[in-house]
Amino acid sequence: MDSTHHALGEPNFAGDVRTVPGAGRRRGRIAAAGILLACVWLMLSLVDVGVGQAVLVTHFGSPARVLTRPGLYLTWPAPAREISFVDTRLRTTLGQIRQVTTRDGRHLEIQAFAAWRVPAEVEAVKLFGRAGGAAAARGIEGLLSDAAQEAAAGFAYADLLNGDAHKLRLDALAGKVKDAIATRAQGAFGVTVLQAGLVRLNLPEATLAATQARMRAELSAAAALQTAQAQSQAAEIRAEASRDSRIALAEAQTEAAGIEAASRKDAADIQAKAYNADPDLYLMLRSLDTLSTMVGPSTRLVLRTDAAPFNMLVQGPPSEAGK
Repeated sequence: MDSTHHALGEPNFAGDVRTVPGAGRRRGRIAAAGILLACVWLMLSLVDVGVGQAVLVTHFGSPARVLTRPGLYLTWPAPAREISFVDTRLRTTLGQIRQVTTRDGRHLEIQAFAAWRVPAEVEAVKLFGRAGGAAAARGIEGLLSDAAQEAAAGFAYADLLNGDAHKLRLDALAGKVKDAIATRAQGAFGVTVLQAGLVRLNLPEATLAATQARMRAELSAAAALQTAQAQSQAAEIRAEASRDSRIALAEAQTEAAGIEAASRKDAADIQAKAYNADPDLYLMLRSLDTLSTMVGPSTRLVLRTDAAPFNMLVQGPPSEAGK
């Protein structure tokens, strides 16, 4: 019996199959390459939309899809598609400083701001994305500057700059700026303006310098006038005070003279009564008063003792017999 056949006479086909060397390894490499390509394709096709973002997907330059909710999305890979991220959070834009002529022909400088956002809506994102994010932001800045300039031209100078706060109409100006920029920005770029206001509103540099010089001159003239008025009032007050003091002094002197005259009269009356009561005693006391007035602790006198008033020192008071 042939050794290549089974005992039952069935043929053995094992020897008829030929094995190609390395075929298994090639199939493994092909499978790995396919998996790698699938992973790369998947990575290039996934789009991650974050919070506060919207994504505009374009296929060969034409808007095809707008993604507004956060999450992972599967799209065609590049270069078949392009994606543009749009920030839907609140943003602010500061306008340029513009010079404006008011309704009554005065010149002012004005600068406004606007707070806006791109709504998470398909048409708004498409419109903003087609304009380009940076280009759209610059466009909004230009629209804001134009709106502020045009709105301010409809007001009088006193409505915008005034020392009386009740006469200012700044809220009305801010409202007109907001209305104008909201309409234009939404039509051109699809954005929604939430707030608009004024950052700067003053005189131009040359006008401001002239106004300051005029104000300084007016203040200097007012100060000089007030100084002159104060000096005049001070002179009047000094004159009145001097007159009042002279009158008070004269009245005091008159009153003092009257008091002195009355006191002298009273003293004379008292002396007369004392003399009438006892002339000798009166003369002695008067002599002693005169002596105390003339002689002090360091006085030395050489006088006759028989003359008044020193005779009182020697003779003493007159006796009753000599009266």
